[in-house]
Amino acid sequence: MTPVADSTTLAVTWWKSSRSEAGAQCVECAVLDPDHRIAALRDSKAPTGPALLLPYDTLNTFLAALKHGALK
Repeated sequence: MTPVADSTTLAVTWWKSSRSEAGAQCVECAVLDPDHRIAALRDSKAPTGPALLLPYDTLNTFLAALKHGALK
């Protein structure tokens, strides 16, 4: 994982799940570098805050753990 102090410095398009509700605690994702398979994550309530840069494999492992209830 690589942190970025200000996620607005990234030239990406942010998106969040279509299941997200207004005002909900959400994480936004962006494809940072498709050639090197790097994604960015940030808190939707803090769009000028930090972001994490993750390899796709790490992000997929994290999402699978969430889906299967391994992280609480």
